[in-house]
Amino acid sequence: MKTLKKIAGWLTLLLLFVLLSSVTYVYFLLPDVGPAPDLKVDITPERIAHGEYLANHVVVCMDCHSQRDFSKFSGPIKEGTLGQGGEKFSEEFGFPGKFFARNITPSALSEWSDGDIYRAITAGVSKDGRAIFPVMPYKHYGMMDPEDVKDIIAYLRSIPPIDHSVPESEANFPFNFILNTIPQKALSGKKPLPSDRVAYGRYLANIGGCIECHTPPDDKGQKLPGMELAGGWEMSLGNGYIVTTANITPDPETGIGQWTEADFIARFKAYSDSGYVLPAVAPGEFQTIMPWAMYADMKSDDLAAIYAYLHTVEPVRNAVVKFREATPK
Repeated sequence: MKTLKKIAGWLTLLLLFVLLSSVTYVYFLLPDVGPAPDLKVDITPERIAHGEYLANHVVVCMDCHSQRDFSKFSGPIKEGTLGQGGEKFSEEFGFPGKFFARNITPSALSEWSDGDIYRAITAGVSKDGRAIFPVMPYKHYGMMDPEDVKDIIAYLRSIPPIDHSVPESEANFPFNFILNTIPQKALSGKKPLPSDRVAYGRYLANIGGCIECHTPPDDKGQKLPGMELAGGWEMSLGNGYIVTTANITPDPETGIGQWTEADFIARFKAYSDSGYVLPAVAPGEFQTIMPWAMYADMKSDDLAAIYAYLHTVEPVRNAVVKFREATPK
């Protein structure tokens, strides 16, 4: 009996050692995506122009890294806040902690190398080695053509600096451990030629992170298999109302199966008129987090390519109620 107790004791100690070692590894040694690459981006007018296009109208970095005015339809960026950060993603919106979009203007990135920024965008690790919460879809950005990433870096170096401090993000337990396991080394990709419309559209949809918002998550935050791009992700607006993402698969009844290419482009371009003023939205009126004013200036050819790609994906029948009052708990 004493021998059995001794064995049980040693096994308990062994399990504790393994558990402690695992916790230490995850908390202190992860994320492990390698060092920031040694690179220097040439800040040319061409790179800045293309980076501005990507950051504001395709990848829409500036959507989260600026302040948005949700008193107006689709929350346009507040003037004078471009890149200053501060957008909050917290428990009231369904996130496992409090996360803040960082200041990405030159005043905050002055001590970051181009390689530091590249690694943050493509692998989800900050300059100090900490994991970035994946509301920034760096898994998709990591498949971006390196030249496109460099263009975005050139643009970020060119925007007006804003001195704006942002609170530190805090993940709840046990997500503070899980978070460290999420970043991964960038896979990098090669941008297809625009003449290959489906492949090029797939590339744009991927770096735009369409699948992130338009695929519903399970109760653990993982994307539901078989529901890619079928919509249905319910997002709290923090004011007692919920907006649900649309089905953008080619299902003819609940998706965009009956949309023509012209319909698709027109849906985005409706907000591109320089004289168009986004309407005010009163509490209880339909609102969306989709930054229509930013996507509105995507090139028509690029929108057409995305349309071509979306019509090759598996259609999923999934009717959604786009806006509703939250059910009281």
